[in-house]
Amino acid sequence: MAKQFTYGRQERLKSRKLIEQLFREGRSLAVAPFRVYYLLNKKEGVNDKAAPAIVQCGFGVSSRQFKKAVDRNRVKRVAREAWRTQKQALVDAMAARPEQLALFFIYTGKELPDFALVKEKTAVIVNKLTAIINK
Repeated sequence: MAKQFTYGRQERLKSRKLIEQLFREGRSLAVAPFRVYYLLNKKEGVNDKAAPAIVQCGFGVSSRQFKKAVDRNRVKRVAREAWRTQKQALVDAMAARPEQLALFFIYTGKELPDFALVKEKTAVIVNKLTAIINK
């Protein structure tokens, strides 16, 4: 079966309660130019069609570093695209576990990144998270 490189509605981190819990109770790791917050939760509503995906992810960029919304949106778009193509190893590692993973990427760099850099750093982040989960 061919791999699906998607980033659909179920995979987006949108729940305000979950985001607050992620920043309050979650752990973080830093891979320049990103800081990633992550939290493992028990799965809820496993049999429900509307149940959230195994891995949910959100993205943020500081308005202090990037004054123009156009620049912030571009950084988030590039980061989402890099995540979409790199996430499969992490999703496979989480598939057998009874938990779901919530992630939030915060871009902390000071200049607009190119896609190659973001893709490389996203791969490093995915590898680190996979190692943490498999421990």
